[in-house]
Amino acid sequence: MKAFVVEKYKKNGPLRLAERPEPQVENGDVLVRIHATSVNPLDSKLRDGAFKIFLPYRPPFVLGHDVAGTVVKVGSDVSRFKVGDEIYARPRDHRIGTFAEFIAIHQDDVALKPSTLTMEDASSIPLVALTAWQALVDVAKVKPGQKVFIQAGSGGVGTIAIQLAKHLGATVATTTSAANAALVKSLGADVVIDYKSQDFEKVLSGYDVVLNSQDAKTLAKSLNVLKPGGHLISISGPPDPAFADALGVNPLLKLVIRLLSRSARKKAKSLGLRYSFLFMRADGRQLEQIAGLIDSGAIRPVVDRVFPFNQTPEALAYVETGRSKGKVVIKVE
Repeated sequence: MKAFVVEKYKKNGPLRLAERPEPQVENGDVLVRIHATSVNPLDSKLRDGAFKIFLPYRPPFVLGHDVAGTVVKVGSDVSRFKVGDEIYARPRDHRIGTFAEFIAIHQDDVALKPSTLTMEDASSIPLVALTAWQALVDVAKVKPGQKVFIQAGSGGVGTIAIQLAKHLGATVATTTSAANAALVKSLGADVVIDYKSQDFEKVLSGYDVVLNSQDAKTLAKSLNVLKPGGHLISISGPPDPAFADALGVNPLLKLVIRLLSRSARKKAKSLGLRYSFLFMRADGRQLEQIAGLIDSGAIRPVVDRVFPFNQTPEALAYVETGRSKGKVVIKVE
């Protein structure tokens, strides 16, 4: 099969089109012919080596964390899917590789594709929707009437998180450029802050939840918009001790992770707040629930551009400009 591979860890390193063996199908796996995939900032960070301490891959490896496609083979233990099913998924860590023609995925990571979406639109959903779901539903437990601040509302996670927070009954504030204000309002944002001309720290106060996706300076400012007992959930770091425990890392690395988040955790505690780091996990059952919200009209995908498979490196480069709205999709077949 054809796949785009990372030959070695290197910042802004190239992707090379190569022939790779078709994936082996374990007992609990489904083999998927990939029709579409999408690009996430996580792909760039993995290629650059930013996570190789926590999430090592041995080059050459294939990037890609989202997939929509058709099941062409099932393992002997598979009971939830059959050949011919149209599915979408975020394969689990250490088993990624959707910048390719085929991928084997454990059935627990897979869900039937939302029936109202094309393959291209469906491929834009899994990673960002699971991130939003796990942050707002699992960790924050957002309730009707709460106030939620979602940074970078026109980005991949932001476009889905705004819609999910509104579905949960929250009042939603977000940051974006003036050019994207109409987009985020159409998704349900109640308060829109132009990050180029306004300081959100001076506009917002009394918020229950912040979904942080920006740098350390923005994180520190975000703590100040929360009310006592509020919860900041960061998807951009720094990692916290709970993340280290989940990884099962060695004591020295666990200490490093604890020190990385010490400042954020200390400030949050001094203000009577909670700080959590979220590194989303694959979960097919959650994708089933998300598919239901999509088919009911509560959530819709936002796709900026669709690239052909042979332009996968260009798609990744476009995402790295930071100018895309929603997701960038790659049509594989």
